[in-house]
Amino acid sequence: MSDHDMNSQTMGEPTRRDFLYLATGMAGAVGAVSVAWPFIDQMRPDASTLALASIEVDVKALTPGMSLTVKWRGKPVFIRNRTDKEVQEAAAVKLEELKDPKARNQNLPPDAPATGADRSAGKGKENWIVMIGSCTHLGCVPLGQAGEYGGWFCPCHGSVYDTAGRIRKGPAPENLAMPIFSFTKDTVIKIG
Repeated sequence: MSDHDMNSQTMGEPTRRDFLYLATGMAGAVGAVSVAWPFIDQMRPDASTLALASIEVDVKALTPGMSLTVKWRGKPVFIRNRTDKEVQEAAAVKLEELKDPKARNQNLPPDAPATGADRSAGKGKENWIVMIGSCTHLGCVPLGQAGEYGGWFCPCHGSVYDTAGRIRKGPAPENLAMPIFSFTKDTVIKIG
């Protein structure tokens, strides 16, 4: 017999054994998926976590100079309505004087400078600042309206932030991070 003849004989119609192999393989695959699904499904965030993905905060009661701390994703978030004087002082700081010259504002590109305006809510709302309230040194929660720059002071290790949340003194390496946020109404801030 030639090679051509052998191939035509072995390539005949599927047999009952072929069907059983295929059926067994499919049953095994379905069984593996049904066993693995509970493990995969438990990794999805639950409804309470998804609900906290973003929050809205009404800030109409915050007059200039006042701050509010809210909880978002298990972290404190500082919201501050700065006075005109605080906005002007933050704008007057030269970037060369800052320990961390980056804005750390998730609403802006990563290389945005840490100017007073880039650390604020933006056009027409420069007085508003929203920051994650965790010291960038070891994650402590700084005290508001404290320290030599009138911003935040971390008593644990002495980090001092100004009214724009920029690190000015102490061991903290970076400015306070700013989450993604926007004004959905004139007095309502959406975080996340």
